[in-house]
Amino acid sequence: MSTSTKEKRVVAVVGATGRQGGGLVRSILEADDGFAVRALTRDPESPQAKELAALGVELVVADLDDARSVEAAFSGAYGAFCVTAAQEHPPERERAHAATMAAAARAAGLAHVVWSTFEDTRAFLPPGDERMPVLHGEYRVPHYDAKGASDAEFRGVPTTFLRTAFYWENLLDGGGPARDEDGVRRLALPLGSARLPGIAVADIGRCAYAILRRPDLAGRTVSITGENLTGAELAAAFADVLGEPVRYEDVPLEVLRSLGIPQAAELANMFRFTQDFETAYAGARDPAEVRKLHPGLLTFRRWLTERNPR
Repeated sequence: MSTSTKEKRVVAVVGATGRQGGGLVRSILEADDGFAVRALTRDPESPQAKELAALGVELVVADLDDARSVEAAFSGAYGAFCVTAAQEHPPERERAHAATMAAAARAAGLAHVVWSTFEDTRAFLPPGDERMPVLHGEYRVPHYDAKGASDAEFRGVPTTFLRTAFYWENLLDGGGPARDEDGVRRLALPLGSARLPGIAVADIGRCAYAILRRPDLAGRTVSITGENLTGAELAAAFADVLGEPVRYEDVPLEVLRSLGIPQAAELANMFRFTQDFETAYAGARDPAEVRKLHPGLLTFRRWLTERNPR
């Protein structure tokens, strides 16, 4: 018999209708072992929010631009999952949202917060280093740096700093193997020979849930990955699953930069960081250690097979 909702520890989930938060929501619902979800949403009438409501999830209207609404949403909860939406907001707004969540967690006296973050890449480069041009006035990889810089907001709150990795889903959302004019499939990535830490989005949610069940991890940084694979290894996995050859093609970073748009410049910097600081970035993410936290962690081949990209 499942524990009643009143007896469960409530986790307020930011981004519950998105990828990472949604993965955590599903993990909590599937486990049904002592935690309950409080989903924060700006629009309770959205299809995603209605789907959660149909599953019995508590919905709370909150907006990260409205500090009082976030404080109310966190009030009375055991813990929270905090994440910002880099794809929707510029870095300064991400940082403002992080500060709002941290302040709300502090005010609510939450016992455990999981903050989805990344390395601040600026800490790896000496002043004047031009390998990764400055963007938005002060950042190198804005969607990493804004999160890394916001870690300080959560100091003093019982927080686990969950450093995530590249979504494998990106490889099926327009970033995967494309057939060239000769009919050959090619996986084009600006990786050089470096290993790319990658993970299934669902596994981020599962790792977050495993962390919430481990109060001893508060105050620690947990860096996760499903596998750290080179471009050639990613291509080989695609070839096995697709049943035809897939060639890895290294895209020079200058090709990305030549597109002249902010997103391309940020991606070029991100992949430069991946290449030049592989030891620190991929090296901090050990699948064997992550599997101790989440034994069901998917390998790339297994994830790809389950997604059936044919």
